[in-house]
Amino acid sequence: MNKPLRRIAIFCGLLILTLLIRDNWLQYVKADDLATDSENRRVNIARYATPRGNIIVDGKPITGSVESKSGDYKYKRTWVNGPMWAPVTGYSSQAFGANQLEKLQDGILTGTDDRLFFRNTLDMLTGKEKEGGSVVTTLNAAAQKAAFEGLGDKKGAVAAIEPSTGKILALVSTPSYDPSKFAGTSDDDAEAWKAVQKDNNPDDPMLNRALRETYPPGSTFKVVTAAAALEHGVVSGIDEKTKTPDPYQLPQTTTDLTNQHGECKNASLRYALMVSCNTVFAKLADSVGNEGMIEQAEKFGYNNKELDTPVRASESVYPEDNAPQNAMDGIGQASNRATPLQMAMVVAAIANDGKLMKPYMVDQLKAANLDTIETTEPEELSQAVSGETAQKLQEMMETVVNDPQGTGGKAKIDGATVGGKTGTAQHGLNNSEKPYAWFVSYAKLSDGSAPVAVAVVVEDGAANRDDITGGGLAGPIARDVMQAVIDSKK
Repeated sequence: MNKPLRRIAIFCGLLILTLLIRDNWLQYVKADDLATDSENRRVNIARYATPRGNIIVDGKPITGSVESKSGDYKYKRTWVNGPMWAPVTGYSSQAFGANQLEKLQDGILTGTDDRLFFRNTLDMLTGKEKEGGSVVTTLNAAAQKAAFEGLGDKKGAVAAIEPSTGKILALVSTPSYDPSKFAGTSDDDAEAWKAVQKDNNPDDPMLNRALRETYPPGSTFKVVTAAAALEHGVVSGIDEKTKTPDPYQLPQTTTDLTNQHGECKNASLRYALMVSCNTVFAKLADSVGNEGMIEQAEKFGYNNKELDTPVRASESVYPEDNAPQNAMDGIGQASNRATPLQMAMVVAAIANDGKLMKPYMVDQLKAANLDTIETTEPEELSQAVSGETAQKLQEMMETVVNDPQGTGGKAKIDGATVGGKTGTAQHGLNNSEKPYAWFVSYAKLSDGSAPVAVAVVVEDGAANRDDITGGGLAGPIARDVMQAVIDSKK
């Protein structure tokens, strides 16, 4: 072979080798990425070629599928009472993708999960159409309804947990949205999608306030400060005098902190929580110190960037701060920020004798033939406080509800023991905005079990400022959620 022909042969051989490498790269290395690429229309066509599996609450589906009237997608997602369940399910849209459980469990719901391979192979051999599996949640329908109806047209959120397991029983955010309205690809779907975007709707209905919004927790955080003071030996008994002046001068400043209610000078821990003395808890936070306060807050779940339910929750933050700011952090102000889920976790740990369980909302994943693919096992996150400290905190929180001077009387439930804490969190420049109303609580039955812990926050921009109190606005909502859970146990 002469020299020019040899060069051409070598060049052609290199081209063929390059093509083979490229072909193998696409088929074996990039195959999964291409198959799941959101820009690949075949992915969506396949996703909506058959009815999606359902998301289940109390044994009943809260989702469904209907045939599309036009377009390439055969089936469209539907929801039962979409606005109530959207904070749990998220949306699944032919045009706009998916989020939350609809996205995280898409493989199960579409029947494409690798764990369904054997089932799908049998169906293919028998000629049966592929079916999606189901996602069985931990949610309690009655509690969800009570929370949703309790918030009504107010802006806010509710999170309720079963303390002994971490099961999420209710997860509500208002205002909400109906994912059915933009599940398809029509012009109406596009308009409905635009209407719920934050740029077009200042109420931001697609924000999951229960999981993804952080608020100053206000006086509800005082139960954490009380826990830190007891665990660090700053106080030993809940009925001992705390040697607190009224007003209390914030450390390293000339600023006096005052109280809204009660006789807070030298008040005991029990009395201070009952009437919500700012001075007592700010002084206790200073005595524990910033490091000690961070340590205690983190035992309750703060500063956790990877809390998955399986939907990722925003990080609740107890910050590294100077002395005066740490004192204010200790009463739930300054840079202290928490999600409603986080504050439900705090109360759940107290009700569970100090043991904090990881919150979760998916109980089981099932195949179309109802075979169980996966079951979530309860997982302990930490021993937030000792059993002894938890009992003292329970005594204090029950006084808040049961004593005539307490701020949580509207949360009482006949036949149950309720412990609670109100909160009115200031925010805005120089506290100029209307405060957030909080209430956190748990309910115990006669057998000593605690079936539910709940946190409620109401932003309520429509209320008169003087009317905004955690006990007045949020307490009745918490009571109704707890009552719904208790009734479902009967």
